[in-house]
Amino acid sequence: MISQQDTVVSSVDEVAEGVFLLKVRSSQLAESSAPGQFVNVLVGDGRNGPLLRRPFSVCRVDGDLIELLFNIVGEGTRRLALKRAGELLDVIGPLGRPFGYRGVFDTAIIVAGGLGVAPFPFLTDSLQREEKQIMTFLGARTKNQIATMNLKNVKLATDDGSSGHHGTVVSLLEQYFATNVPQDAKIFGCGPTRMMKALAEVSFRVGIECELSLEGDMGCGIGICQGCPVELVTGETKYALVCTQGPTFLADQIMML
Repeated sequence: MISQQDTVVSSVDEVAEGVFLLKVRSSQLAESSAPGQFVNVLVGDGRNGPLLRRPFSVCRVDGDLIELLFNIVGEGTRRLALKRAGELLDVIGPLGRPFGYRGVFDTAIIVAGGLGVAPFPFLTDSLQREEKQIMTFLGARTKNQIATMNLKNVKLATDDGSSGHHGTVVSLLEQYFATNVPQDAKIFGCGPTRMMKALAEVSFRVGIECELSLEGDMGCGIGICQGCPVELVTGETKYALVCTQGPTFLADQIMML
């Protein structure tokens, strides 16, 4: 059930270079969130600073703690990184449609690029409870920006070759598929739009179902502003909204630009 509440900051830690993990305490959000959903955070105080809320994937749920992973890209995230334990943070959530992690597949192939790793610790916990096999392909620009906490069976790719495969995470996945295409598998992906397009194309070639968590320019996060459309392949309507009908979509349901 969606709610707006003042959560209590538990901690903020830099877990990789420029990558921060924020933990807030809320038993209600912890109980109602599912992997793939997100929350909308008021980063200002209502009078000063950014007025629009910022969307963040629920990175993980640990007891009554909600974890959010982010990097500093502007004034809003800079303010979040400066939060201290005990401060209040206005949060709306959980929002969006979760991943379909209870499907009839045996192996989950997680593919994340950069901060696209954010929803996957939560998904990993849930997949393990469903007794799924998990493989994780994680890409970043350099090894200092890699956050692997609470992930399983991780294979790394870096743009500069400082750790793991020298190249993109999708090229690493293609390299793996060249010798081994798992049966009864499902791909879960999150990352920049260009990466999502490449990942979708790979999934089509190897014939594995692929579910993507998409980014969108969300002004409200609840479908009012209509600011985060994604074009559908078929259906009664031409577009869906990332915030309400996503952020998770099967790759064959959307037009990849």
